[in-house]
Amino acid sequence: MKNRLSPSVLAADFGALREDLYLAEEAGAESFHFDIMDGHFVPNLSYGLSLVSALRKNSKAFFDVHLMVDNPDFYFPLCKEAGADRVSFHVEATPHIDRSLHAIRELGMEAGVALNPATPLSSLDEILPILSYVLLMSVNPGFGGQKFIPYSLDKVKRLRKLAEARGFDLEIGIDGGVGLQNIRDILDNGANFIIAGSSVFSKKEEVGESVRQFNRFIRKN
Repeated sequence: MKNRLSPSVLAADFGALREDLYLAEEAGAESFHFDIMDGHFVPNLSYGLSLVSALRKNSKAFFDVHLMVDNPDFYFPLCKEAGADRVSFHVEATPHIDRSLHAIRELGMEAGVALNPATPLSSLDEILPILSYVLLMSVNPGFGGQKFIPYSLDKVKRLRKLAEARGFDLEIGIDGGVGLQNIRDILDNGANFIIAGSSVFSKKEEVGESVRQFNRFIRKN
């Protein structure tokens, strides 16, 4: 398990996405995070998997797709076709979590779940052995640029302890309100997969340096 940064495409310049991803990848970004929103599970629409497919042609990075949708199973084959390496869906979105996780893995992708801020870790009790990773939301999902919810740090810490106690080398992602001002606390509490949006892409001339600054913290930890 390695620490890595995954810049969130939702915060990039949609008029120059290839350029933004190129700048980030050249600076050392090894992964990109794609938020697929349907306007039902979350009160916002983002973009479709055709965008993931278009960017896949120009990138060798790891593509991490986060489904913020109702009926996530419908999207799994589309994620595979688009070139996703990893797919997560929300435990709140389906009553058939075990079946959904196996469906993703059978398509040859890593399978994970996302938890909203108020969703308890107990929802993972039965499925922890079959998870590739868990994405903990540190904001209420649906919009970028929100402030980090402080109690998310304790949730990360408790999940890391739970995974270690059960002997699982679990990847733990954190998504929402992540910046250079809190990255050290996030890493110290046990997260290793860092989603950062506005703090990477807010200024095009600073994209490369932002990635390098994040990686200095992440690779040192």
